[in-house]
Amino acid sequence: MLLEGIETLLVLAEEGTMSRTGSRLYISQSAVSKRIAKLEATLGTKLIIPAGRLIKLTPDAHALIKNVGPSFNEIRGLIFEHQNLDDQSIITLDCSETLVAGYLANALGTYFQKDNYISITTHHTPVIVENVQSGKASIGFCAGHLPAQYSFVTEHLMDEPFKLVFNQPLTALPKAIVVNDLKNPSNISQAAVLQKLGITPLMEMDSYTASAQLALAGMAPALVPQSIVKTLSIDDKYCFEFAELAELTRPIHLIYRQNSYKLPRVKNLVETIVDAVPKGV
Repeated sequence: MLLEGIETLLVLAEEGTMSRTGSRLYISQSAVSKRIAKLEATLGTKLIIPAGRLIKLTPDAHALIKNVGPSFNEIRGLIFEHQNLDDQSIITLDCSETLVAGYLANALGTYFQKDNYISITTHHTPVIVENVQSGKASIGFCAGHLPAQYSFVTEHLMDEPFKLVFNQPLTALPKAIVVNDLKNPSNISQAAVLQKLGITPLMEMDSYTASAQLALAGMAPALVPQSIVKTLSIDDKYCFEFAELAELTRPIHLIYRQNSYKLPRVKNLVETIVDAVPKGV
């Protein structure tokens, strides 16, 4: 019951509400409340306080998450490694939305014909890393820099380039552009480069597709990764490259736990993904 309560607290810290936490854990909102109450009783401390429609964590809750969270996910991952995956067990592939759309759609469509016990989820890189470490996902396909310490295998597949997309000719670097969330680990290194070049982030979006569509509508040039250019079939005449922006790439990684890779179905899926990603980019 203690581990169940800790898991619930970790999810609550991410989701912010009892209802969203319940949906993610496939339990009722009242069950979430009961789990947290039992954990508080066990630890003898208050962990949450109401904050309107949201839940606010107490300092004790933050300390518990900081100290226990990484170990809890690692224990859960180790337990996952001891599970047997038969021919009908679900293999979860957790991906960056842009990457699965840009590089894997055709390959996975074909692969699904011979192994349809695969579930694909999409998240940002920090969640993908957490899900692979905890065993919630067998394989992660993510963009951006990984944490300094991790307990999984990584394969660096490519450094994905960016292009400036706009519906009008660009003969010089623009003074302001639309970017995606610069606090996201996939994009965090871009801020220093843009500052050095004197380019102002006009808006920080959470969707590269939205950024590209705004640029194609003439709002402002947008910095868009190759995978989105490919997914949206953006014509070359709307894509612009400048030598000064060449360092604006994002590393693409495939991550998985070592023992998971020993399973033939996981290994086959990993190899399929590696083959689908363009090389030498």
